[in-house]
Parts: sequence; structure tokens; C-alpha cells
Amino acid sequence: MAVDVAAPVVAARSSSKGGGLWRYILIRLVLIIPTVFILVTLVFFLMRITGDPITAALGGRLPAAQLQQRIHDAGYDRPLLLQYFEYLGGVFRGDFGTTITDHRPVIEILLQYGSATLELAIYAVIVALLVSIPLGLIAAYRRDRWQDATLRVGAILAYATPIFFVGLLLKLVFAVWLDWLPVSGRGGTSTEVLMSGVDAPTGIYLLDAIRLGDGDAVVDVLRHAVLPAVALGLLTAGVFLRLIRTNVIGTLGQQFVTSGRSRGVSEYRLVTKHAFRPALIPIITVMGMQVAMLLAGAVLTETTFEWKGLGFMLAEYLKARDFVAVQGIVVMIAVVIAVTNFLVDIIAAMIDPRVRY
Repeated sequence: MAVDVAAPVVAARSSSKGGGLWRYILIRLVLIIPTVFILVTLVFFLMRITGDPITAALGGRLPAAQLQQRIHDAGYDRPLLLQYFEYLGGVFRGDFGTTITDHRPVIEILLQYGSATLELAIYAVIVALLVSIPLGLIAAYRRDRWQDATLRVGAILAYATPIFFVGLLLKLVFAVWLDWLPVSGRGGTSTEVLMSGVDAPTGIYLLDAIRLGDGDAVVDVLRHAVLPAVALGLLTAGVFLRLIRTNVIGTLGQQFVTSGRSRGVSEYRLVTKHAFRPALIPIITVMGMQVAMLLAGAVLTETTFEWKGLGFMLAEYLKARDFVAVQGIVVMIAVVIAVTNFLVDIIAAMIDPRVRY
């Protein structure tokens, strides 16, 4: 009777690979905790360099006795380390404090305006991918020719041009001169009124408009999203384009591409299928790092287009010197970046087993 010795070996290898993936995921998950802890600590103490938040926001606008009373009531006259540990405990409970200027729970602001920033980021990523993938493939295939040189210069300009300048230019051309698109906001007056009456709103206007079944509102939301999405998406598209070009050029020189060409595979299929797919792994990894750039760019984009998200509110609270609100928003952005990088690491490990080791 023949005994299949290979089967246990294959099963052991498969189990080892699966165990390697879960071990990698567990390690990356555990590393989020010290990362977030360090970020929260840095933000807390950097916000206190100029003194307590009450003095920063209301100093010079209240009598000295009233100002000191407010500082005492808020507990900002206690030792700094005690304040830090209390804030840390509040963060773990989901309590980021209360804003000084408008007396709102910070968590309420994060929930209300965070969805708007998420919606804008999704639109921007879609724009970035729609622009960078085809142009990056063209640049790789036409390497060192005029098309490649033109696209590389364009990618550098897209990345290096200040986002507020791109936003103002888009507004001037498409909103003022051509009058094709709205100048600012997330929706027109009627759409804003409609959204204010939505039951259990998601905060993402497009989803809420689709839920209501209002076609006019859907169109209006998308029209308002075009300019800010393009302004923010071009920033990331410049990075993606150069990355796609570099990696596809590397895979185009591989033996399997040469073999496919010798078998008569079309150039279109070689570039878009055979060369592009292996080049995706480093691209996906870098996409996680671009989330930080998107969120940083969202501050200027939202301010330029009056898109009321976390970036817009961050700028408003900075102007008001409301450091409690600023602290909460910055911490939330840091947490989002850490979690996004964790998810991207998992996707990269699932695609390429070499990432796990």
C-alpha cells in the first residue's frame, strides 16, 4: 500500500504560511498601540507649550479674575502630568474633552465632520487612480520619449504645486469663467436643507442623497465634489504616476513579459495585465502612506472650497486658538493614519508573502 508522504509536508507548509500571516497581522496590530500612545503624548505636550488652553483661547478677552476662575474650573491649574493622565484616560473612553469656544463635545465634532473628510478623501483617491494608472502605463511604455518626459514633468508639477493655488485656479476657470461648477460648499441650499432632515444620516452626502432617492440632490452633491476632488486628487496622482511608471518599467524587462511578447501577446495586454499586476504590490504599500498626504492636503482643500470637514474645522479652531478642539482633531487624524497603514500592510502581506518575513 503506497503512502503519500508529500501530503503532510504540503499541509505543514500551508499551515506555516497561514501562521506567518496571522503572526504578522498580530504584530502589526499590537504596534498600533504604542504608535497611537506616542502620537497622543506628543500632541498633548506640544499643545501645552504656549500654556493652558483657556488662556490661549480667551486670554485678553476676559478680566483676570474671571479667566483664573475658568482655568480652575477646567482643572488646568493642576500639575501637567495629572492633566495628561486624565486626558489619556478620557481618550481611551472616547472622551476628547469639550471645546472652549462653542462648548461642544469634541467627539461630536469628529463624528459630524469626519464623514465629510472621508467622503472627500474617497473622491480624491478615485481621481488619483483614474489619472495616474493610464498615464503611468503610457509613461512606462513610451519610456524616454516625449510622452514620458511630458508626463513626468506633469507629475512633478501636480505634486509640487501648492494645493490652495490649484484650488483657486480651478475655481477661477470652471466656476467663475466657464460657470460650469459651483464655487464652494458640499451642496446647494436646497441640498443642505434636505440633508439636515435625513433620519440617521451617514454624514456622506452622496450616500444620504441616494438613500433619499433624490436624483437632483445626487447630481448637486457630485457637482460640488468635482473641483475639491480634482484639486486634492492631483496631488496624489503625481506620486502614483511616477511610482506606477517606475515599477511597470521594471516588470516590462522581466523574462515572463519577453516570453509573452514572443508568443504573440498584444502589447496592450502585456502592459495592462502582465506588467501592471506584479507592479501593484509596492504601489499598494505607498498608497497607505499617501493617506497622511491626503489628510494634510484636506485642510487646505476644505478651506479653499469651504468643504466643511475636519480640515475646515481644524483651521477654524486654530484661528480661534481652541487647542482642546485642535488636540482632538489632530489625535483623530493620527489614529486614522495608523489604522490605515495597518490595513494596507495586511493587504500587502496577503498579496505578497515575502512582506510577512
